Amino acid sequence: MELEFDLNMSVDENAGIYFDLSKKARKKVEGAKKALEESRKKLLESQSKEDKFWQEEEKKKVTSERKREWYEKFHWFISSEGFLCIGGKDATSNEIVIKKHTDKEDLVFHTDMSGSPFFVVKKGSAASEKTRMEAAQAVGVYSRAWKLGHTTADVFYVQPEQVTKEAQSGEHLAKGSFMIMGKTLYLYPRLEYAIGLVRVESGEADKENHPDGKSIQEQVIGGPVSAVSSKTANFIIVIPGKEKKSSLAKKIKQKLKGGDLDEIIKFLPAGGGEVK
Repeated sequence: MELEFDLNMSVDENAGIYFDLSKKARKKVEGAKKALEESRKKLLESQSKEDKFWQEEEKKKVTSERKREWYEKFHWFISSEGFLCIGGKDATSNEIVIKKHTDKEDLVFHTDMSGSPFFVVKKGSAASEKTRMEAAQAVGVYSRAWKLGHTTADVFYVQPEQVTKEAQSGEHLAKGSFMIMGKTLYLYPRLEYAIGLVRVESGEADKENHPDGKSIQEQVIGGPVSAVSSKTANFIIVIPGKEKKSSLAKKIKQKLKGGDLDEIIKFLPAGGGEVK
């Protein structure tokens, strides 16, 4: 450290100058410490507010989570006439759909193509041709016909008692496969599917924001065009194409102006597609 002295001044006068400078420096240090302490205090307050914000956001997410229905683990849609239609996503879920969720008043849909889902229309014996065609369309969309780029598919339906796991002598039925006995009735649906957004009321609401105990949420639905269009005007139609599911889902989300990306992907058939 270097010090400068004015030789025209006495030692006491020079010392007085540096004493005054030291007092000013001390005040600056004290001011800086005070400012630092204030900054730390504000930072802690900001961090506390941020933590509280994310806690509230997580709480809202948990309290507003839509209750999942049992059939949402499968391919599913509600027909334009209000019939629940469920289908297998793979060999295991095909087995479950047929063995555990098929009753005598239902209808079972399938194709002659390997790798196709079994679809069941619950209480389908009371459904009209419109619901039956919608179920056939769902089967075709999730079948290998979509992957091959076909525009239509041959889909048949039968009564539950016509579906059996009993193979003919010398044959073995793989997991997810069944024998069809007796007469089959065919439908020839166009291969196109709709993805839409509907507003649903939830009873699991945040009490602070929804005192009545209910909240309105957006839910992604998918299915035949006539089924989806009967429930919402906000929907997109997809047809077979080469665009990957992930990029196609992002495009659909943008066009719908909402919807969970993972939920959109769940409704899209394998093998690529494009927006009609």
